[in-house]
Amino acid sequence: MGTPDFAVPSLQILHESGYNIVGVITATDKYGGRGGKKLIESPVKKYALANGLKVLQPKNLKAPSFVEELQALEADIQVVVAFRMLPIVVWNMPRYGTMNLHGSLLPRYRGAAPIHWAVINGEKETGVTSFFLKHEIDTGDILFQEQLPIGENETTGDVHDRMMHIGAKVVLQSIQAVEKDEYKLLAQDNTLVTKAPKIFSEDCEIDFNQSTEAVHNFIRGLSPYPAAWTKLEGDKLKIYRTTKDLSSKGNVDPGQFISDNKNYIKIATTDGFVEVHELQLAGRRRMKVKDFLNGYQFKS
Repeated sequence: MGTPDFAVPSLQILHESGYNIVGVITATDKYGGRGGKKLIESPVKKYALANGLKVLQPKNLKAPSFVEELQALEADIQVVVAFRMLPIVVWNMPRYGTMNLHGSLLPRYRGAAPIHWAVINGEKETGVTSFFLKHEIDTGDILFQEQLPIGENETTGDVHDRMMHIGAKVVLQSIQAVEKDEYKLLAQDNTLVTKAPKIFSEDCEIDFNQSTEAVHNFIRGLSPYPAAWTKLEGDKLKIYRTTKDLSSKGNVDPGQFISDNKNYIKIATTDGFVEVHELQLAGRRRMKVKDFLNGYQFKS
């Protein structure tokens, strides 16, 4: 059960390891593309169809017709990677239960946006956790965990792309352990819980009245989506990549842009600058700073 790119390596590794994938459950097709007229299939569906796997795309996970169809597959275990919340009738169905892969070291960063919040909070490492589903979200007993470092300039997108392949290996390890009955479940320590709620675009405006570290982490934590933004001469400016510049800023106010109109753009914080490397002005494509300055000149 999964939908985005993040879930594909987990499906692929199980399929290529010879497991009998009796069904793939993914989101319904969505209209998108230019003008919103093209019907777009999920990455998981594309992989499943390319490899001759049965696909189900329920709108309602509680619908009797879907529950009956799922029961007819007679799955021994269900694997969830980046999918929706499941009703108990679905996750409690297989005899070995339902296993989930989560993009954090549970019980830290329970919720919809674990990678984003780990990067925003300046964590030096994160990881993946496989666990069995219980009624409360992200609370089930842990099967396996794998750590991975977060570089000081890495974005959420960078971590995501590495994590999905590490996660696939943990999924395979978990399934093999369940198959052989060679695993020990670990209950989550509720005193260590932190939350990772969903992030909305209206929450992504950059507050430059903070330290360089905090601003830099906020920008990379929201990159590439939903993207941190500020205003440049009245237009919305999304910023995707920055580095920290802690050189003396003199009398420059937080939020003020500094540029030579050729090679660099810096924006002041409370204790220095963030130097911008990739950005996107409203109505334009995402680009490197030098390319941006080829067609944009600061008025002052």
